[in-house]
Amino acid sequence: MFGICKESCIMIGANLKIDVKEDDFLTNQDNEFNENDKSPKSGKDFKDYVLNSLHEEPREDSIEADVQSEVNNESEEPIKSETRSNRENSDKYTNRKKENNMVKKIVIIVSVALIATITVAGFSFYSYFKSSLKPLNPKDDKLVQVQIPIGSSSKQIGQVLEKEKIIKSGLVFSYYVKMNNLTDFQAGYYQMSPNMTLDDITKNLQAGGTAEPEALADAKITIPEGYSIDQIAELFEKEAGVKQEDFLKLMNDEAFFNEMVEKYPKLLTSAKEAKDVRYRFEGYLYPATYNYYKDKDLKDIVEQMIVKMDQVMTPYYDAIETKKLSVQEVLSLASLVEKEGVSEADRRKIAQVFFNRLAIDMPIQSDISILYAMDEHKVHLSNKDTQIDSPYNLYINKGPGPGPFNNPSEEAIAAVMNPDPNDFIYFLADVSTGKVYYAKTYEEHLALKKEYIDDKN
Repeated sequence: MFGICKESCIMIGANLKIDVKEDDFLTNQDNEFNENDKSPKSGKDFKDYVLNSLHEEPREDSIEADVQSEVNNESEEPIKSETRSNRENSDKYTNRKKENNMVKKIVIIVSVALIATITVAGFSFYSYFKSSLKPLNPKDDKLVQVQIPIGSSSKQIGQVLEKEKIIKSGLVFSYYVKMNNLTDFQAGYYQMSPNMTLDDITKNLQAGGTAEPEALADAKITIPEGYSIDQIAELFEKEAGVKQEDFLKLMNDEAFFNEMVEKYPKLLTSAKEAKDVRYRFEGYLYPATYNYYKDKDLKDIVEQMIVKMDQVMTPYYDAIETKKLSVQEVLSLASLVEKEGVSEADRRKIAQVFFNRLAIDMPIQSDISILYAMDEHKVHLSNKDTQIDSPYNLYINKGPGPGPFNNPSEEAIAAVMNPDPNDFIYFLADVSTGKVYYAKTYEEHLALKKEYIDDKN
């Protein structure tokens, strides 16, 4: 049932409604009624027509429009909400990506800065360490009196030397001592200068100072290991202003030599008995650092060298006698070992090779003996060189020679007294590398010579 009022609502379905005005509705229905049927109509017919119209399906295009409008109205808000959410997520992702890139850049910058800092610090430390191994001031030879207390460690000695401005770094000095396994430093008073090397300083400390402070020397002379008397004479002229001829004159002074023999018989008796030697004192001036005073006789400093050699040889005197050797022979062999080998291991092996040759009555055949006989330096000898007429030529003369060929170090002397047992007869050194090769037969020796000397030249 339905009623028609001034303004009526006609409900269609559950959710759709059509609002119409009475006059419009009647007018429209009447028009349709008359248009569809041109025959005369009764009031009952009109009534039935209206009722049938109300039960007809609404027009499809009208309903779709209304439904679509309703759907659009309902779905518009969720679409907008979803779009806004996606936009917010996109913004968050973009911001997070920017933050991650920024963090990466910061990490890279910090890492590069850290690496650069470490590199610079490492290079600076390396440069500082390397410079600390060199003399503090190569041009400053002014001597300073330094006291090393009893029981001082290498670290404490380094601190004293740094404080007295002898070295650049006490820490580096301590490391140098440990790295080279240096020991036996002695307490006492020392005279050192900023132009001394760490090697010179440590050798001084091993040699020992004086119990009481002394007047500062006019010069400090460091004699390198393996220097001959001729080279020492040149050094005295350069460092102390002593003429070479004056020094060499003292080396040939028989009265002075005999005086030293009386004071140090165990050391010099065999030297006195030797024949055909160039200098009787050759081999007996221990290589170390000495103070030189202009107001003192040259004999004083030479005697200091002899005293030091006597101190070094004292532990070996009994063993030398047991082995039926002489001090002259030991120092002669040690002077050859000093020049033939560089490392302690090679020196001990080479010393045994010399003993192996002597045992079979074979010439030692050391190039060092030829160079001393020729009084010059050469890298390679010719066959003519090995035939030089000299008692020091150990290619043609058997035995260790008339006397030492230079003034050897304690290490070279120890190598002769305690050689490394082996049955090698030959050896040669690769000049470019310093490596020494040993052979038991002459054929093996020739093969090594071809490979490491002949082919390289």
